[in-house]
Amino acid sequence: MIKIAILGYGNLGRGVEAAIKQNDDLELTGVYTRRDPSGLKINTEGVAVRAASELENGRDDIDVLVICGGSATDLPEMTPYYARWYNVVDSFDTHANIPTHFANVDKAAKDGGKVGVISAGWDPGMFSVNRVYADAILPCGQAYTFWGKGVSQGHSDAVRRIDGVKDARQYTIPVDKALDAVRSGANPALTTREKHTREVFVVAEDGADQAAIENAIVTMPNYFSDYDTTVHFITEEEMERDHSGLPHGGSVIHSGTTGKGNKHVIEYSLKLDSNPEFTGSVLAACARAAYRMNKEGITGAKTILDIAPAYLSAKSGDELRAHYL
Repeated sequence: MIKIAILGYGNLGRGVEAAIKQNDDLELTGVYTRRDPSGLKINTEGVAVRAASELENGRDDIDVLVICGGSATDLPEMTPYYARWYNVVDSFDTHANIPTHFANVDKAAKDGGKVGVISAGWDPGMFSVNRVYADAILPCGQAYTFWGKGVSQGHSDAVRRIDGVKDARQYTIPVDKALDAVRSGANPALTTREKHTREVFVVAEDGADQAAIENAIVTMPNYFSDYDTTVHFITEEEMERDHSGLPHGGSVIHSGTTGKGNKHVIEYSLKLDSNPEFTGSVLAACARAAYRMNKEGITGAKTILDIAPAYLSAKSGDELRAHYL
């Protein structure tokens, strides 16, 4: 039995817990929080909720610590810190900063003799694997990534920070025309605006200037200014009724040629009812891999690209060869 603890218990932490319960070889042994645990209402079915400060002593009942925090601020600090004592897994998803985060976790994990799996999820994560496989097989080609239709939690949070916004959901939507062109093998040159649109549903504070809110959204750099963005103002009741879920998904499509111009298209797609629950399932599988690799004497930072599929699976090598190969 692989003993797993969770640090942080928002939507993602609950997704990890749900995944652990579906795997007979994984056991949830604790939930840790950087807040005061006595003030939190967390239902973990008998698993103790403790303060994060208790982790500094390196408890014996944890094989892998899954760290559920925000990529922008929490994980760059937390993952290297705890990698000194534990095998760790995180879902760091700021693509441009992955090399720096990897280097920091690699040093800490090697110093502690542990394995640190970073950037586990579906993008980065499962999409990353499929981009690499496709490029290795069809080097004379081009990869395209489409996200959605689904809720972007980071973009939704950015909208909620605007003055006058009480609540918000932002959906990323792929443009059908662009998808069709890529699937045809045409290898089109596409701008950011041509690949995706964004749709925002906003509950405004009473008396808030809706025109100012809309302008702040559509002109927000790095989030909306490069996209065709539609803003809808709705009631709290409509938000609860129609937008309480966290669906997401998308596709990685690679088209290339071989021989005398023969075309090939590789596509991997996901349609997720719950983004955090699916991501939590990836984190749980990577926790299994981190434990197994460390048992073999491997240390340092790893990504999903460094992990052989057999490490991720709960099935034995014999079962995998008999039924999956």
